[in-house]
Amino acid sequence: MGEQFKGQTIMVVDDDADVLTTIMAALSSTGAKLVSAADGKTAVEVAEKENPDLIVLDMMLPGRSGFLVLERIKGRKPKGSKPRVIMITGNLGTRHKTYAESLGVDDYINKPFRIDRLMGSMEKLLTPQTD
Repeated sequence: MGEQFKGQTIMVVDDDADVLTTIMAALSSTGAKLVSAADGKTAVEVAEKENPDLIVLDMMLPGRSGFLVLERIKGRKPKGSKPRVIMITGNLGTRHKTYAESLGVDDYINKPFRIDRLMGSMEKLLTPQTD
């Protein structure tokens, strides 16, 4: 895998310890600084302190939903600005996806997902585009 995210900070937010552990393990060899949170309130605090380049954000969280976290973190920032956000969820409804997109989410992945699907999305969002 190498260190394709060296110098980047990636935050993973999920209340499911297995999901959190799996994603963090997959990212451990990427060279990124990794931070995590298991609830919405902590997610906002950590994001404001760490200013991550990318956040993998679960939609259903205790304390504050992923939508409220997204709203707080992205605020009025222009689309495509830091942090980039990938929302992950077990909810298959398109209404939630549309709402997440209106709040500035960069990608939306339904659980269960293959880790290579998540890594591909992260690579696309974190790799500078050359024209």
